[in-house]
Amino acid sequence: MLIPFRIQLIIKKVEEKYAIIIVAGGSGKRMNSEVPKQFLLVGGKPVLFYALRRAYDIKPDLIRVVLPLASILEWRRLCLEYDINIPHDVIAGGEERFFSVLNGIRDLDEGWIIAIHDGVRPLVTKEMFLQGKEIAKRDGASIPVVPVVDSLRRVTADGGSIPVNRSEYRAVQTPQTFRGDVLLTSYRQPFSNHFTDDASVVEAAGYKVSLFNGSADNIKITEPHDLRIAEELLSSHFCR
Repeated sequence: MLIPFRIQLIIKKVEEKYAIIIVAGGSGKRMNSEVPKQFLLVGGKPVLFYALRRAYDIKPDLIRVVLPLASILEWRRLCLEYDINIPHDVIAGGEERFFSVLNGIRDLDEGWIIAIHDGVRPLVTKEMFLQGKEIAKRDGASIPVVPVVDSLRRVTADGGSIPVNRSEYRAVQTPQTFRGDVLLTSYRQPFSNHFTDDASVVEAAGYKVSLFNGSADNIKITEPHDLRIAEELLSSHFCR
């Protein structure tokens, strides 16, 4: 006699995993400093600390800092000196930003949501990470942008220039966030000098990128005056 039985399929919802990759491969040349700009002090801490701290506020599943191989020991020394005990992995970067990001994501799979952030943007907000994540989950790729406030001119082949409509342009920031399937597929392409950021890599692979509003405060530390601006803004940002 056969005993009837019922097989129940229990489908467990799998939560996506969220990684923040902080790329910090800059030098100090434009800062007139021998110290890499991500290690310059602002508010009594290295610039990189603030991006790392904000990433930690989001409580992602993984935080990785990608540094030039020659800078890794110095970063570890700075972590000890300035009592930086935020959990994170450190990965050696490559000769170009493309290869640094590739090293940072190499062992992740398509189930991740992956945010790529510049280590010299210390004033990124928690809201930018979260908004970028939600849009990337929906659309596959998201980047924060801000309006261009200066007048723009396009240089012509004859050495002249012509004005362009600045309302048609946006300045791009980070974090740039992607579904794992989109980013990993895109980074299987060969390197091109036309790649300027992660969004350009993704677009070259045929994907669309969604824009959302960034912040004028989310500056990239490039010139000496950027440090002074960051110093003034940091206290209000990290009181939130």
